[in-house]
This record gives sequence, C-alpha cells and structure tokens, in this order.
Amino acid sequence: MSLGEFDLIARYFNRPTRRAAVGPGDDCAVLAPRAGMQLAVSCDMLVEGRHFLPTVDPARLGHKALAVNLSDLAACGAEPLGCTLALALPRVDADWLEGFSVGLYALAESHGCELVGGDTTAGPLNICITVFGEVPAGGALLRDGARAGDAVWISHAPDGGIGDARLALEAFRGTVALPGEAFERVRRAMEQPQPRVALGVALRGIASAAIDVSDGLLGDLSHLLRRSAVGATLDVDALPRSTELAAQPLVLQRLCGLSGGDDYELVFTAPETAQARVQAAAREAAVAVTCIGRIEAASGLRVVDSQGRALADTWTSFDHFRS
Repeated sequence: MSLGEFDLIARYFNRPTRRAAVGPGDDCAVLAPRAGMQLAVSCDMLVEGRHFLPTVDPARLGHKALAVNLSDLAACGAEPLGCTLALALPRVDADWLEGFSVGLYALAESHGCELVGGDTTAGPLNICITVFGEVPAGGALLRDGARAGDAVWISHAPDGGIGDARLALEAFRGTVALPGEAFERVRRAMEQPQPRVALGVALRGIASAAIDVSDGLLGDLSHLLRRSAVGATLDVDALPRSTELAAQPLVLQRLCGLSGGDDYELVFTAPETAQARVQAAAREAAVAVTCIGRIEAASGLRVVDSQGRALADTWTSFDHFRS
C-alpha cells in the first residue's frame, strides 16, 4: 500500500511526548525549559553522497543524523530537550524508513531527546535535524573562554581514540586494506558516533572553552583559538589512537587524527589546576580524556611531535566548498 506524507509521519515519526508541552501534530511544538535554564539550539544537515554513503545501514544513519546534533549540545554543556526532523525522500521505502526511525529513536530515547515535529517532502535524500537543549543561565560552554596556560584535552572511548572515522573512509576509498573485524570497528566509528553529552554536562564550571570535532581536529580547534584570541601548541604524538589506527603508517595516523573529521569527540580547554576535576568529570561520564596540548598567548596553532620538533602544516580540515 502506498503511503502519503501524513501517513508516513504517523507510522514512523509520531511517538507520544512526555516532556514537551506540545509535540507533533500542531503547527509548532512547545518546549518548556526548567526555571533558571536557557535554550541551546543547533541544526545539522546530512546529504547523501556528501555526508554518508548510499550503502549505509538506515538504522545507523538514523543514529548518526541525531548524534551529530547532540554532539553540538554536548559541546555547549547542554542537556537535550527535543528535536525536529526535516526529511526529503526520493521515494517511500518502508524498510528504509523502519530502520532509520528505529536508529533515530534508540539514540533519542537514550538521551531523553523527544522528536517534537518536523517536515517531509519528496526530493534527493536529505536529513536535517534541529536539536533543543537546556543549560543553566550563563553556564553554557562556549568557544571564547580559552586562556594562555590552559591545557587542551580531547575525549575518546576508553579503548579507542580519534581518527577512526577517517580510516574507515580510506578503507571505503580503497587506499587502505583492513581485515573484516578491524574494518567493522572503524566503520562503526564513522557511522555510529557517540555524542559526549554526559561529559559536556560534567564539564560545566570546569572547562574554559569547548567545541566538538566534526570537520577535523586542526580545523575545529582553530575555530576555538580564533574565538578566544589565543594560540596553542599541539603534540601530535599525544593523540589517542585505537589499535586499528595505531597499526597504520605514521603519516596516515597523523592525517586521520589531525584532519580526519567525523569524530564527534569534544576538544576542550581547562586551567592546569583543574586536571583532577577534568579526570573526575570523564569518569563520571564513562569516557576517557587525554591532554594533547597547551594554550599560548601567541596566535596560531603549532603542531609538534613528542620531542618538541615542529612539524610542517600539511593537513587541512574538511570544508564543504573547498574539499
């Protein structure tokens, strides 16, 4: 049986809401942050062929579509409230929609993020989610608070690191050969990133600045440095690496770690005196964090190895209109 637009929404994207004052079905959703809280809002779009491969499992795609948005809330130290979904589909595919909605809702429910509305239309596959979160008034983590002397930290899985998503992309491109289990692990990092929401919340009042790593560590950290009007020295050999990435040639390890993108980890700064509090926040959030550099007064981002030797800057982060 053919599904129309509103039948599609009713079947796959119309679960009851518990926290939203008004959920799907009206012209607008109505959200009610708690007293003393501010709204944090972010929007990300995923386009087939640009952000994901046509062969991706739809459940993983539903997960990632929301995860990349929740990662922005994490970087702000915000707790999720709800989200909207704008979805363009070339055709109605019941199996695809079932998988996509299952993946989306599984992550949404694990973070208490209700789907409160959106839109559907016919067109090339395009997914746009807007997330809404709440953060104590004046307590949001921002990009402009880093100060000279702060340590630079990055989050990662306790048994992993950063750069695996780029390694998976190189495997898809055929430039790297990985055995089946290794390929599946890095592919999961690429297709099912885990937003560090709990860590972002735990870092409120500890981190001086934060940003999530979506387009590559060098590029995203540079955004933070420019907003804070500071510079930094980054130790490339301190970057946490998974077993799979550590087995690759050094030049590829550095490429993936510094400019790979799609990591969706938090890179943040904190005073040197806050090291114990940073580690405690990471334990509370059940993730790992590694110190990878220092903030300096002189502008610019300098990359060195473990011996302190400066490395030529040959890496570039992703840019939609240059890459």
